[in-house]
Amino acid sequence: MASITLMGVKRLWLLLFSLLLAVSAQAQQIAPVITVDNGPNALVQEQKHYVVLVSLDGFRYDYAKEYGATHLLDLAKHGASAPDGMVPSYPSLTFPNHYTLVTGLYPEHHGIVAMSFYDPQRQARYSYNDPKTAADGSWYGGTPLWVLAEQQGMRSACFFWPGSEAEVRGVRPSYYLHFDDKFPDDKRIEQVVAWLKLPEDRRPHFITLYFSNVDHAGHEFGPESPQVAAAVKHVDGLVGKLHSELDALHLPIDLIVVSDHGMAKREGDWINLDQYADLSHFVTVGSLLYANSDEDAERAYQKLKAADGKFMVYRRTHVPAWLHYNDNARIGDPVIVAKGPYAIRAHAPESGTADHPPNIGVHGYDPRDLPEMKAIFYAVGPDIRPGVTLKPFENVNVYPFIAKILRLTPPPTDGSLNILSSALTEAALQ
Repeated sequence: MASITLMGVKRLWLLLFSLLLAVSAQAQQIAPVITVDNGPNALVQEQKHYVVLVSLDGFRYDYAKEYGATHLLDLAKHGASAPDGMVPSYPSLTFPNHYTLVTGLYPEHHGIVAMSFYDPQRQARYSYNDPKTAADGSWYGGTPLWVLAEQQGMRSACFFWPGSEAEVRGVRPSYYLHFDDKFPDDKRIEQVVAWLKLPEDRRPHFITLYFSNVDHAGHEFGPESPQVAAAVKHVDGLVGKLHSELDALHLPIDLIVVSDHGMAKREGDWINLDQYADLSHFVTVGSLLYANSDEDAERAYQKLKAADGKFMVYRRTHVPAWLHYNDNARIGDPVIVAKGPYAIRAHAPESGTADHPPNIGVHGYDPRDLPEMKAIFYAVGPDIRPGVTLKPFENVNVYPFIAKILRLTPPPTDGSLNILSSALTEAALQ
């Protein structure tokens, strides 16, 4: 009798062990999350509201109406939106603007001035797709929202966001992941919800979430393509699912959906700057020019100034103030500013090296010249006044807006809470 009981216990133990392995495997499939021991939430932070910040990369300001994004339009009805767009910082590129959104600084001030660039002081190159630089916090200025939260005793989590893999100011988010663009979209939402189901002391109050589908479709097929329409429908469905699952948690969560930039259809072929000026004494990265001497910079400037009507050229200190793109050596000198959706680079590939045509869909341009660069902004939740429509505003203002919702004390930035204060409830403004 005792031996039968012992066998039963062993079988039960094996069954429980198998179930634990299955649960563990399922959790790993949901998200290979990296956890940083930043300690528990401070008691004062546990009672504060939550912000889930979602980026739909490359989602142009007019896509929601053009392609019938019903869930986003519903957010606008019940919350705040910018129907004529949010203005990205120059250049309207992915890494510079994602990092602007979470620091409140123009690219010239936070230092990520392009997707790839050269730093003359460090004598080194940064590239968004090089893990050694993308995850090196010494390249990143400012205080990202997840760092601000952690510094003030509030836990944070990043399901992808440019800069979130780096240790900035000696701080990482409590939960983050290494970027994997193939990670299933639905599983990303599952992980966000799982974070919000953690015990209060470990639950993040600031969470980022990122989707790149619309940007990829726009680059490959152009903004007016059926592929972009399908991508818009797909991510709109994800927003609807996320919103529904957040509501089911019955927590005070503000959902904010933004994009980094819009998209335009490219015109013409490559413009190679070395056809107009001798760039042999320059370090070049894309269309960015770094002269060996001021004399070389001036000679190239004079040549390029009269070269082509498709771009403007400036000495860096004379770049127009509205671009906020003249206060960092990483920008280079002289500075090329395209006048339309043109593909510009310093050099064509070397002879014998394969070349490729520019993308059909492009971005990176001055939104004042190309309104197609404008991004989206939607916000809904307990701290957001319903039915508020905002005039176009610069994306540096999102940072103080989120900091106010979370009741964090922000550092000085290029943004102002006054710009978006009309979207907040009276209680949120107190």
